[in-house]
Amino acid sequence: MDTRTDRLVRTLRLRHLELLVVLSGTPTMRGAAAQLHLSQPAISKMLGELESCFGARLFERSHQGIHANALGSSAAFRARAVLHELARATADVDAMQSGVTAVLRVGAPSVTAAVPAAIVKLRKRLPGAAVQLREGRVHELIHRLLEGELDCVFGAITPELISSDMIPLLEPAVMLKDELCVLASLSNPSVTKRRLQWADLRAAQWVLPPKDTLVRQAFMTVFLNSGVTPPVPVIEAMSSVTIGTVLRKDPSLLCAVRLEHAADEVARGGVQRLKVGPRVVLPSFGLFFRRDDLARPAILTEFAHAIRSVSGMTLPRTPNTDQNQGYGCLPCPERGKEKR
Repeated sequence: MDTRTDRLVRTLRLRHLELLVVLSGTPTMRGAAAQLHLSQPAISKMLGELESCFGARLFERSHQGIHANALGSSAAFRARAVLHELARATADVDAMQSGVTAVLRVGAPSVTAAVPAAIVKLRKRLPGAAVQLREGRVHELIHRLLEGELDCVFGAITPELISSDMIPLLEPAVMLKDELCVLASLSNPSVTKRRLQWADLRAAQWVLPPKDTLVRQAFMTVFLNSGVTPPVPVIEAMSSVTIGTVLRKDPSLLCAVRLEHAADEVARGGVQRLKVGPRVVLPSFGLFFRRDDLARPAILTEFAHAIRSVSGMTLPRTPNTDQNQGYGCLPCPERGKEKR
């Protein structure tokens, strides 16, 4: 710890960090004072102490109120993470006093099957572990990871994420390759065993995720590249439960999903994957950690191993020689011997 950091540790209290966070989201000193149940003079004094310790002006004052500058926003972001870590430490101690050996907080999209499978495998390795799964959009979950609410996030390593300001703060590890798949009910009357082109499916009744998702964007792009207007879905849904249910209850429907989702649906039965080309590769899935100098807890390392071990569970490739290899309508045994 350098001299300046040592001074911060010795001078600042947790109340100062709380003030940083509150002021970054409150436009007036009066509003911050009300939230913290302090007087405005006390708030002003604490803010002066904060800026003195950091040796920089963190907030800009005007007749309209107060707002964090770039330095203040950065400091508030770190302060928020510290407070979240403290809250988590308190919760972890309470859990361990009740018999839990370790706590893991994971973020993941709701359509992934790898994370539930990895949690089961982790629990077999560490029976006393408790896992809290937070589901949502990957971008939002990454923010929660960086703010200290989560230990890791499993999600797509997209070009947008790679080029964002967040990537220097993250350490991603590629865990699972991905591609676009088409599913149909086994009783779909239009299903054929021959290899299809995307343009052949332009008149089909589609179940698709919203337009702002990677799957939908890839779906639209492959039709445009084929010189065909992308089909408009008759059902738009994100939930894997909804997609699987409507697909089985209405045999006329087709759906476009990720490889992992396709493997899970095929394993459940009543659904097959169609052979459609050309192959459409999607961004790989990865496990994201915060980039820091701290040693990772054993439970986090074990979870990473569990994700790696279950990520081989996907649809097997059908042997052939063309560029569309991998579009067989088969069940999904574990690919334990396949090269990663």
